[in-house]
Amino acid sequence: DAASAGDIFCHRAAPRHAGVLRFPRGDKSKERSGLRAMRPDYQGGSIVNLMASVATGLGGRSDYALARDLPPDEIRAARNVVLLVLDGLGYHQLTRALGRGALCGNLRASLTSTFPSTTAAAITTFMTGLAPQAHGLTGWHMYFREIGAVLAVLPFRPRHGGPSLAAGGGITPGELLGHAPLGDALDAATFVVSPAAIVESDFNRAVSGRARRIGYRGVDEMFELVRGIVDAGAERKYVYAYYSEIDSAAHEHGIASAAVGAELARVDAALARFLAAIAGSGTLVIATADHGFVDTRPDTVVELDEHPELAATLALPLCGEPRVAYCYVRPGAGARFERYVESRLGH
Repeated sequence: DAASAGDIFCHRAAPRHAGVLRFPRGDKSKERSGLRAMRPDYQGGSIVNLMASVATGLGGRSDYALARDLPPDEIRAARNVVLLVLDGLGYHQLTRALGRGALCGNLRASLTSTFPSTTAAAITTFMTGLAPQAHGLTGWHMYFREIGAVLAVLPFRPRHGGPSLAAGGGITPGELLGHAPLGDALDAATFVVSPAAIVESDFNRAVSGRARRIGYRGVDEMFELVRGIVDAGAERKYVYAYYSEIDSAAHEHGIASAAVGAELARVDAALARFLAAIAGSGTLVIATADHGFVDTRPDTVVELDEHPELAATLALPLCGEPRVAYCYVRPGAGARFERYVESRLGH
């Protein structure tokens, strides 16, 4: 019914970039910026728990605690379930930018993301139902010892460039990662609606499993396709719909920019039209983000190129995420690495 078609979940976390370290400089900096330390609430208030409720409500299972604000019984009662993931739309940005509208008007709860709070980790959680500790993708750039390479995991390409591993070497993400797609265990027909440019990517094919994949161009076409899925036939359906443009605009212009505000308004208006169009269809719509954003300043960025002595101790480029950087240290250079970090980056 109309009420169940608009249940909205949102959360905040922080951004991802590549090639630098980013962190607040001391407690006073945190106080000035209004930031506070955040950890995932895996006891019922994170996107991991959201997916536990989705899995349980759609006939699957999960070893994680259920979401406090979305009991599985509510999902069981829906004929169709649509999970709308708005990349980069954090709770605080949403409530600051849109005081009313389809998103804020249906806002039920604030959720935490995963750790790290980044697209690579969180999207894999949505698609597998697993926390990063279990699915293993804990950053955009990951070192895979099995093949001796650092990969950009979602494009599934070597960090240094070139074709994807599937195209260039016949290695698929499914073989390397061993993930079981969440959708394959659900008692529903499953669909993945993603931007046309990535819908058939190696990673997307691996984590979507038996789901039917459909590509779109633009927010209006995305909602049109989802409406068509909901309206087609009487079988129960689970639709995962992913929208990336808020995240893209935030990376380019900043989260508080006019460009992000305009994009958010477009999405909100399109969602309102979609909810009105599917009213009475027995569809539960769950909207959330994978992570949120905090804009950084130049004085919070540490460029590795400006620390050649530190770089000389590393066996690989920095991996993971700028806020959660993994340093693979050369054999025998551990003490030198630690001394440099303590003396030059102690803050």
